[in-house]
Amino acid sequence: MSLQGLTALVTGGGHRIGRAIALALAGGGADVVVHYRNSAQAAAETVDEIRALGVEGWPLQADLANPAEISSLFAAIDRTSGSLDILVNSAASFQRRPLEEISLADWEAVQAINLRAPFLCIQEAAPRIRRSAPERGKTSGSIVNIADLSGLYPWKGYAHHGVSKAGLAHLTRIAAAELGPAIRVNAVVPGAVLPPPGVDEASERWRAIGDRLPVGKTGEAARIGEAVVFLASNDFITGELLRVDGGEHLFAGSGR
Repeated sequence: MSLQGLTALVTGGGHRIGRAIALALAGGGADVVVHYRNSAQAAAETVDEIRALGVEGWPLQADLANPAEISSLFAAIDRTSGSLDILVNSAASFQRRPLEEISLADWEAVQAINLRAPFLCIQEAAPRIRRSAPERGKTSGSIVNIADLSGLYPWKGYAHHGVSKAGLAHLTRIAAAELGPAIRVNAVVPGAVLPPPGVDEASERWRAIGDRLPVGKTGEAARIGEAVVFLASNDFITGELLRVDGGEHLFAGSGR
């Protein structure tokens, strides 16, 4: 299945993994809506790179913690691209805190971004993806969620984050069962492809993480983009959680 002429929305598409996904989809021929919350400059730069690939791009702002702004985001997509074929739920928070120190506000804030927002985006996207079906012919639309190893295995210190991503993984399966055959829903589970903020790629800490992986190295954000393009392009895969982690899942709950 070609992505040529299709339109994708990537939440959190202005930087880090979201940016890599947006550029990979553009490289595959899709026009891309780049959502951002605060990173206006990064989103604009990503859109410039998308347009340099010969496709269209649009930067659109929204706070996904606010359900009303999610609705406004999709209304803006209707006014700009006019159609939607692919949704990538990439935006997420990543907070580490011991279980007993997680406040109610912490818990709710993480769930709002990591689980509620993807759910609401799926609800908004589904009818729009169905409406675009005549232009795709018999080819299904696609939703790809960006999950996390902490949602599959119990990482200490990441209770609220891990639970939100576990919910996202199960939401992926439920949505795949309910939205097919018009829409396929899958997830990518990244591993060590980008160092955490404040950790340099050349640091001993980052090198040590790669050394202990079965592949013997850390990855690149571009590999996640490639995985998203694969799932968006393959019309016989749905309900799948694709680990792109260099084999890190083989260590189960060890965390990093």
